[in-house]
Amino acid sequence: MYKSNRPVLVTGATGYIGSRLIPMLLYKGYPVRAMVRNRTRLSCRSWAHHSRLEVAEADLLDPASLTEACRGCSSVFYLVHSMSSRVQDFAATDREAAENMAGSAEQQGLERIIYLSGLGEDHPDLSKHLRSRAEVGRILQKSAVPATILRSAVILGSGSASFELIRFLTERLPVLITPVWVRTLSQPIAVSNVVQYLVGCLEKPQTAGELYDIGGPEIVSYEDLFRIYAQVTGLFWRPIIKAPFLTPGLLARGAELITPVPADLSRPLIQGMRNTVVCRDHRIREIIPQNLLTCRQAMVKSMQILCRDRIQDMWTGDSHPNPPEWYTCGDIYYARGSILEITYRVVLAGTASGFWPLIQNMGGSRGWYGTDLLWAVRASLDRIAGGYGMQKGRRDQSRLAVGELVDFWRVLELKPPHVLLLLAELKMPGEAMLEFKLKDLPGPRAEVLLTVRFLPRGVGGLLYWYLSYTVHNLVLKTMLLNMARSSRMPLLEGPTALEE
Repeated sequence: MYKSNRPVLVTGATGYIGSRLIPMLLYKGYPVRAMVRNRTRLSCRSWAHHSRLEVAEADLLDPASLTEACRGCSSVFYLVHSMSSRVQDFAATDREAAENMAGSAEQQGLERIIYLSGLGEDHPDLSKHLRSRAEVGRILQKSAVPATILRSAVILGSGSASFELIRFLTERLPVLITPVWVRTLSQPIAVSNVVQYLVGCLEKPQTAGELYDIGGPEIVSYEDLFRIYAQVTGLFWRPIIKAPFLTPGLLARGAELITPVPADLSRPLIQGMRNTVVCRDHRIREIIPQNLLTCRQAMVKSMQILCRDRIQDMWTGDSHPNPPEWYTCGDIYYARGSILEITYRVVLAGTASGFWPLIQNMGGSRGWYGTDLLWAVRASLDRIAGGYGMQKGRRDQSRLAVGELVDFWRVLELKPPHVLLLLAELKMPGEAMLEFKLKDLPGPRAEVLLTVRFLPRGVGGLLYWYLSYTVHNLVLKTMLLNMARSSRMPLLEGPTALEE
């Protein structure tokens, strides 16, 4: 365990990598300073109030605030880039930010800079995105502070822009029309492996000032990645038609119509797919040995979205952390582009503890508060489709436990009297979750939120959701209303549908 009292600075703390790195650092005993432009963006993180975490509001383009954020730190993880729809010239912005970081690190006497860059050999045809990442690395290495650079290809995990493009295109198109360079080779790496390499570099002094290529155990084409994703998610085989006339700009505009990833972000990523990105150097595997996940294994982990809260809590608990390789709270919006949900809300005169027994006793012989017939019909359809249908009964009608079955719902998370999270064990083109959230308000009043979430698989999953949308609304509204009546607590507001 880390013994120094000097914190480790993590830039991009709310970003894709930073939000996964910080919990691992906290688990290993590091004091962490999370650098953000707005601290409210950390509010939904399960680790936001950890005793070893402090927050610094700073901007990489504001040298004074950046220098203050570096003050007293031992090292910094540089995990930011400016490639977004809000920045017109991301290369110039990244150059300025890197120069500011190098200067602040020198001024405050930091011992290490660890930077996550992109794979790609120095070549005139290298994409603007990869050239910019390489330039940032060179700027950081010119600093008096030793800089370790890790270069990766596609990072596999829900929330990665490259992976989300693969995911949405595969799920939403029955036929994939691609450029001929879809056969370009890449060496993808799972985000959990990236996080372990980052932490490992901090723990291995011999990595200071070095540059390493990091990749998974397989070299595959982008065509292979589309096919692997379809297999992992149970989608039928997608024919791939190669069209030589397709340009990155045309592809990006087409992808914007089909996926939530904006064209300004996808265009440089698509341009980068023309470049072969394969590791030429494997020294890091001996310095920081770990189990490198295959593309299939990484994609399977990325699908474990609906268990995110329960798993994320493990990062700062006593057990060994389970790296979250899927969407986490606060990830960029397109990471949850396929998660569909409906939420109903009621406010009652009383307390969460007073309402909780109704939630704890539902299912089994108690039923589902006026919606039993609808649940029974759905269970019958499941049995016809080859599922188990309604597995009537509970182990104990008055007590719940994580992992047990309530009819066809599996208990994933239980925090009396505030949270109950259930995962459906039904045959359907996706995954469904039912969640109760209770909160005490002044008065005393109790707010109750009932949410159904659905992660669709392919076009069939989207059709399933929208065809059953009216029924979902009826079930949630009826359940909440009948539960409010059964509680004998005066109903003050609702049931009201909340906007997503």
